[in-house]
Formats: sequence, C-alpha cells, structure tokens
Amino acid sequence: MVNDSTWDSLVLKADEPVFVDFWAPWCGPCKMIDPIVNELAQKYAGQFKFYKLNTDESPATPGQYGVRSIPTIMIFVNGEKKDTIIGAVSKDTLATSINKFL
Repeated sequence: MVNDSTWDSLVLKADEPVFVDFWAPWCGPCKMIDPIVNELAQKYAGQFKFYKLNTDESPATPGQYGVRSIPTIMIFVNGEKKDTIIGAVSKDTLATSINKFL
C-alpha cells in the first residue's frame, strides 16, 4: 500500500520499476482485476515493486497524475511515469506493459 505521504519514497525514489494500482473499495472493476494484480506481483517479485493506492484515502496523488477513472494502473521507472492503463484489462495486457520495462 502506498499513500500521499509515502508516494515519493516508495514510488518516485524506488530502485526498480514500480506498478501502481489506483483503486477504491467501492469500485467493482477494481475488485475484478485485484486477483490478476496479486498474481503478477508474485510473478514479478524482485523485478518490479507493486503498490495499491486507495484514491479515497489519498486523493492528492491521483489528482496530480490526472487519474479520472479507476482502476488506473501506472508504471514508473526512475521516478518517471512511463505507462498508463485505464480500466479492468486482461492479465496479458498488464504483463505486456510490465515486460516493456524489464
């Protein structure tokens, strides 16, 4: 879990690429992709960091990055946003995006 106050240290200053899932507890599509995200987090452990950011509890960060709908996935490399995936997408779509940065 990452939030507004830990964003800089956990995401922007991370040594490895970071996968951030912007979600909220009331979001149905977020719940649909959650098992896929957890599976990918296990598969890519040690190569990628995986975090979830609850947009209700930490609204500043999604606002800063223009997140207008959830789920939104963003990939950061060396503190820079490199990719954005919006909506509940397939595991293949997410894995393809991750593999671009390995």
